Order: sequence, then C-alpha cells, then structure tokens
Amino acid sequence: MDHRKFIRRAISALTAAAVFLPCGGCQKGEGDTVSDTLLTVTFLDVGKADAIILHSDNSTVLIDCGEKGDGKDILARLEEQDITAVDYMIITHFDKDHVGGAAKVINNIEVRNVLTPDYEKESEEMDKFLNALNNTGTPQQKLTEDISFTLDNISYTVYAPLLTDYGKNDENDFSLVTKAVCGENTLLFTGDAMEQRLAEIMDIGECTLLKVPYHGRKIDNHSEFLDAVKPKCAVVCTSVEDIASSVWELLSSKGIASYATCYNGTITAECDGKNISITKEK
Repeated sequence: MDHRKFIRRAISALTAAAVFLPCGGCQKGEGDTVSDTLLTVTFLDVGKADAIILHSDNSTVLIDCGEKGDGKDILARLEEQDITAVDYMIITHFDKDHVGGAAKVINNIEVRNVLTPDYEKESEEMDKFLNALNNTGTPQQKLTEDISFTLDNISYTVYAPLLTDYGKNDENDFSLVTKAVCGENTLLFTGDAMEQRLAEIMDIGECTLLKVPYHGRKIDNHSEFLDAVKPKCAVVCTSVEDIASSVWELLSSKGIASYATCYNGTITAECDGKNISITKEK
C-alpha cells in the first residue's frame, strides 16, 4: 500500500476511536469544546517542526518555535488568542526546526523566561536567538537540573538531560521534556528525544496526552516507552515525508487515538481538568 494512503487510513481509524474514550481520556468532537476549559494546547501546523502554545487564564507557555519562517505564524496565533506575553519559552534543543522562529517571537512580544538545555551549537538560527535574548534582556536559564513551576493551578515540570554528551550525532537527546498536570490529566511533551533520552524518562509516569517524540520517526525503544507512559491520545508534529508507517502501526496496535499536523492541520487540545477534547482543522 502507498505510504501516504496507509497513514491517512491509520489516522482516520485512530481519531475515530477517540470519541469513545472515558473521562480522564481524550474526547474528540468536530467543533465541540470542553466547558470550563482550564488549559488550551495548540499544536501549530508548521511542517516537520515543533511550535506548541499552552495557554490558561492568565499564563502562556511556548514549547519550541519551529523554523525561522514560523515566528510570524506563532505571533499571529498568540495575537488571535489575545496573548500579550509568554511566561515561559521552552526551547527543547537547538535544531533549526525548534529554535528557528524564537528570535522573531522574542523581538516582538514580552517573553519573561527562556529555558534551554545546557549545550552549545553554532548556526544562523542560534546566532539570531542569542542576539534576540541579548538585545531584549530576556533571561535564559540553561537547565542542568529539573525545574518545576505552577501557573493558574497547572503544574509544570521541565526535565533536564542527564548527560553532558550524547555523542556527535545525538543532539536530539539533549531535548528538554515538559510535563504539564491539569487536574486529572497529564500532558507530556518530549521534543526530539531518541533512544537514550527516552530511556532516561522511562519512569516519568503515565500521561493522558503525548506529543510523540522526534516527529513520528522510528525509535528503537518507542514501544517500551509507550507501554511505560500509557497515553490515551497522541499528537505528532511532522511533515508527510517524516512520518514512519511503523509508528502509526505501533500507536494503532496500542489503541492510542492519534493525530498528525501534516494531515489534520493545526490541532487543539482543550482540558477541563477531567477530559481532554481534541479538535483539528482538517
């Protein structure tokens, strides 16, 4: 079967399953919203890149900023949601599809705190990011230890990488991992974590919603990780070319309702503390 047709059928089957999940799980309704929403999570459709906005009544957390051309899209979405400041910008790691749009955001809206892993990288995107921090006086905290904070009764923990060197080609394993607890629901955002990093967070606990690591590419211990965190639903921020059909087979086999930005467009998860409702552009 054609790779793209397989993925479309798999997504259709997985998203349909979401309708029947019980309280504490993910429920989908076209145009439906959760009453008394405590947290809205927007997964922007920016190709093979991450740009995720977590917004509650009086606070906003931004996880990654896509590529350098995506900063304007992030700003537009923030404006659409009447967001005038970002409390925490979390850059999971310094690949261009995660830090690329950060400078644009920092230069155009108040960003109160920036969290990054503690390693160095040379690139045009990094130069612009660091210059934006310097020019605006935005504080950057390079995490060598986990950090926790609470915004609007939502508890966040950002997990720092355990090693200072993951090898020449394993920069993805520096990814900061963020856990947000909203009432009875736990949302887990894994950046581009690969085998070593997933092994480090294997005991992080169960979650309701998982941002699938590394854009849905194949990871050797992905199945073991899914068994450990037991998500009820999952979102992949990716492009058509980067989805691994084996990942969708894996999610399907475990009964996890799954969504992908490349097929569903921008994806929104609304949490009322008991349920998570998923809506999608397409």
